[in-house]
Amino acid sequence: MKELRLFPEKWKILSGSMLKLIAVVAMLIDHIGSHLMPQFINVIEIGGFSLTLQGLMRLIGRIAFPIFAFLLVEGFLHTRNKIRYGLSLFFCALISEIPWDLVHSGHLLYHGQNVFFTLLLGYLALCGMQWLSKKPVLPFLVLLAFALLTLVVRSDYGVYGYIFILLLYALRRNEVFRPLTSFLLSRHWMVLVSFVPISLYNGKRGFIKSVGLKYAFYLFYPVHLFVIYLIKYQNLIF
Repeated sequence: MKELRLFPEKWKILSGSMLKLIAVVAMLIDHIGSHLMPQFINVIEIGGFSLTLQGLMRLIGRIAFPIFAFLLVEGFLHTRNKIRYGLSLFFCALISEIPWDLVHSGHLLYHGQNVFFTLLLGYLALCGMQWLSKKPVLPFLVLLAFALLTLVVRSDYGVYGYIFILLLYALRRNEVFRPLTSFLLSRHWMVLVSFVPISLYNGKRGFIKSVGLKYAFYLFYPVHLFVIYLIKYQNLIF
């Protein structure tokens, strides 16, 4: 099948490592804005319209999840060991749950789960669909079962994030229609921006090649959440 592209091949200058770095920085800005930034600092005020610094940081953060979801699909397509890849997602989801709960509630009890559970469930659904591709009906039942599990777990971005991952996989050869998936997520007009770097992806791994650096990016998620928790609740712990 011929790929439908938004940009010519010569424009594709971003490696997977660069995409991951962009997503991590956007995520960090989003979480700092969400948990640490006061709500009353305006950066734009024109007539009746105003935009706070916190709001701007949250908007920037909207590009993170689509890029992570895209990289998840790429990982599914190209990993040599699907079980190891899935276990990496699982353990990162478990480890991240403690700082996730702490930063959102100040204690080890919060009604939702971190985004790695959404990524994990999307990944498992893709694996199940692939393994059962020759069976009638079963792939659909697998997708439905994991969708219901997403609702039960109440992971970040929820069932819409889960469906978003599946659609990115379905549209992996269609850069033109892929941005339409942005309407599944909140502030979808900003999510559209994420498809610019995604469409500039050149298919190369980039500078993240060593195992240590690879897992350092996994660990950044729980570590930065814990640091934000310490800052947010410093009056409670010092």
